[in-house]
Amino acid sequence: MDTHATSTECGGSSCQCAPETSAVEASVPRINGIALHELGEAHDANTLRELAYSEILRQQAITLGLLPPQVGNVANPLTDAEREIVEAMVDQSIHIPEPTEEECQRYFDANKGKFVVGQELHLRHILFAVTPGVNVQALSGYAEKVLLELSGKNVPSDRFTQLAAELSNCPTGKEGGDLGWIGPQSCVSELSAELFHKQNGLWGMGLHPRLVHTRFGFHIIDVLDRRVGVQKEYAEVRERIAAQLSLQSRAKALYQYMTILVGEATVEGVNLDAANSPLVQ
Repeated sequence: MDTHATSTECGGSSCQCAPETSAVEASVPRINGIALHELGEAHDANTLRELAYSEILRQQAITLGLLPPQVGNVANPLTDAEREIVEAMVDQSIHIPEPTEEECQRYFDANKGKFVVGQELHLRHILFAVTPGVNVQALSGYAEKVLLELSGKNVPSDRFTQLAAELSNCPTGKEGGDLGWIGPQSCVSELSAELFHKQNGLWGMGLHPRLVHTRFGFHIIDVLDRRVGVQKEYAEVRERIAAQLSLQSRAKALYQYMTILVGEATVEGVNLDAANSPLVQ
C-alpha cells in the first residue's frame, strides 16, 4: 500500500485544497464564532459594521433570555419583532440623564447664532473643486493667490465676475458666481458654520478674508448683502435645546454601551471600537 499516495489525496493532510478552503472560511467575519454572512458574499466596511453591531445586540438579547438561541452558525437578519425586542433592551440598558437648566442655558449662550430666524446672506463665490487625483495643496495655493489678487487695492469692480467666469467649477460661474440669498439651512454645513454659526462670524460686507473649505473644495466668498434676522429668546427655544442635548446624551450612552459589548465579544474580520473596561465614562 502506498501511504504517500493516500496522504496526498484530496482532503488529506497534505492536500493543497484544504488550506485554501480553510482560508476562505476564516475570511468570513464572525462575532463569537457566528459568521456575519454566507461564504462568497461580499460587503463594504460600513455594511459589515452594521451586520456586526446587529449580531452583537442579538447575541446580548439571547444571553438575557429575550430571544431564542441561535440556530446554525450564520447570523440571520433580525425580524421586525426581534428588532423591537432589541431596541427595547437597549432603551432599558442605557441611562440618559435629563439636561439641566444650566446646561440648556449654557448651550444657548454658546450657540445663539443657531437661533436666529430670517438671517440670510446674498453671496457670490468662486469654487476651486477638489476632484479625485487633484493636488489639494497646489489647488489651495492657487486659490490663495486668486484671493490675494482680489484683496488688493484698486482691483477693478468687475474682476470678481471675470475670475468666476474663468475659474469657478460651479455652474454659477457664468453668472459671476452669484449664489443668491442663502440661509443657514440652505447651504452645506461647512459653509453654514463659517458664515452663520461662529461667534465672530458677523464679519462685514465684501470679500471674506480667507478661503472657506467645504466638501466641494475651496471657496472665495464675497458678501453682497445681509439680512440680519431676529434673535430668538432662550425661553422660546428651551425645549428644542433640551431635545438636542438629550439626543447627544443618547448617542454617547449608546456608543459606550456598544463598546462595552464589543469588548466582551470575540470579534473576527471587522474593525469595531471596543472598551477595555466596563467602567466607561
